[in-house]
Amino acid sequence: MVVVERDASGRIADRSPKDVSVRTRVHEYGGGAWVVHGKTLYYSELSSQRIFRLDAGADPVPITPAPKAGTALRYADGAVTPDGKLLISVRETHGAGGDVVNDIVAVPTDGKTRPKSLLAGADFYSFPRINLKGDRLLWTRWFHPQMPWDGTELWVADLDPSGLIDNARRIAGGLDESIFQPEFGPDGDVYFVSDRSGWWNIFVERDGQPQNLLPMDAEFGGPQWVFGLTRYAFLDAFRLACVYTEGGQDRAAVLDVRAGSLEPMELPYTAFDGIASDREGRIAVIGASPAGVPELTLVGPHSAEGDVVRQSFNLNVSSAYMSTPEHVAFQGFEGRTSYAFFYAPANPEYEAEPDSRPPLLVLAHGGPTASANTGLNLGIQFWTSRGFAVVDVNYGGSTGYGREYRDRLRGQWGTMDTEDCIQAARYLARTGRVDGDRIVIRGKSASGLTALSALLGSDVFAAGASYYGVIDIERLFADTHKFEARYCDTLIGPYPEMKDLYRERSPISHADDLARPVIVLQGLEDTVVPPSQAELLVDVLRRKKIPFAYLTFEEEGHGFRQASSIRRALEAELYFYSRILDFEPAEVLTPITIENL
Repeated sequence: MVVVERDASGRIADRSPKDVSVRTRVHEYGGGAWVVHGKTLYYSELSSQRIFRLDAGADPVPITPAPKAGTALRYADGAVTPDGKLLISVRETHGAGGDVVNDIVAVPTDGKTRPKSLLAGADFYSFPRINLKGDRLLWTRWFHPQMPWDGTELWVADLDPSGLIDNARRIAGGLDESIFQPEFGPDGDVYFVSDRSGWWNIFVERDGQPQNLLPMDAEFGGPQWVFGLTRYAFLDAFRLACVYTEGGQDRAAVLDVRAGSLEPMELPYTAFDGIASDREGRIAVIGASPAGVPELTLVGPHSAEGDVVRQSFNLNVSSAYMSTPEHVAFQGFEGRTSYAFFYAPANPEYEAEPDSRPPLLVLAHGGPTASANTGLNLGIQFWTSRGFAVVDVNYGGSTGYGREYRDRLRGQWGTMDTEDCIQAARYLARTGRVDGDRIVIRGKSASGLTALSALLGSDVFAAGASYYGVIDIERLFADTHKFEARYCDTLIGPYPEMKDLYRERSPISHADDLARPVIVLQGLEDTVVPPSQAELLVDVLRRKKIPFAYLTFEEEGHGFRQASSIRRALEAELYFYSRILDFEPAEVLTPITIENL
């Protein structure tokens, strides 16, 4: 992970040092690993987790102490005071006994004295933000068993030059209100995103009261899995450039805070990953479309044409090979409406036999508090270009459809998500869009549980794939990290009071009912869903003599990042399905070992 700088002349160069990876491990998922103040870059270095200061033309200097062991001191989501003397940051301290403590600290940017703890006592903190004068501080906090999309609190306090805080007060939030991306406006007012209306809308505090700038059935916020997320940015004192999700699709617009009006920005993107502004009328966005790669673009607020700074990669593939997603609604769990994106096969070099229907790959996203979007997903296009239809299911509990939809999964993980995936497959087979006898399902991480539960609970699927999937919920949450240690209190119920339900929802408890072939893929450095989970499943498959393949990846953790791993996994999965569904792939694939076939 490299920090790259584009200067005023348009010259692009790596700013972080060669052979240094800029990444933080706070909450394990990281984010918010670097911040710039003037010409100075501050970044968290992956191997030590120390913060380094890098001035233009100088060598990097550590400004946080070396931990006593490994990566015991971690930092994220920093903000620098206007005078440049302090970096206010979230810190995560890992004790020798396994205890983890989170707080907000003031780090002297000269590195001459140790960081000073400013705020402690909550289980988690995020979004420390400083006003333009440098005398006020914002932050959010929350406590177990809440996750940040369940309930957070927004606080503000006075900040003196030494880093001490005073007169702290809570602005908004609580057990049933999620706060996202608080910011000080140019006029000093406090802006933030809240779901108190049932949707993540943008608010401002005026006269001590939160005011919804534009009530809409749309999501201007998102699930805070990582630090540093942005969904709006100030163009000036009266206008915000923002992105929001409506009807499953992201849109960009300019919000006039005085008139409470929204003016669309006609950008060619349907999915956004971040937005920033120079506060002089120009914004930067990372956007993607179904056939367009994610790209960093500079654009004026009223223009559809922008200056593309960098694309994620060069896509030397004709759009004719790209399948365009269709947003579909279907009757899911308990007859309630659920949503998905359907991708039909697309390859101009091939034509299906008359009256034939394609096989279907059902995808369940991870999280489970997350969502599928319509940005280019080459992992999906891999399948559609090879004759598969794909349905990417936003099962009940997914984000992007309001608080009520997100809360559907409370107490229902392993049932609602599973049933929605089953019903999505049945809906597409019933309407004649896919071959009902050739349906497979894949899940990653939390959705590995979804996929395996679907294989156990229905006769819809011919096979499945589990990428670092959850097999034993009880064991997982005995082993997992602090951030998700109490996640299942909401998804299932409090533990150990409801341990019987944990066992009931775990696929391992119903192993004797498993009868469909499965391919299992696992990173050996995974600390979120450790390899022991995959090995439980493999033991069952081997004992029951069910066809299966087991692939491990030595240098991968939770989520495969290396190109070689991603390619190997996709091709292995395709080879596995070709043997199970009995078809001949158009390309030559490296065979994998399939036991019991």
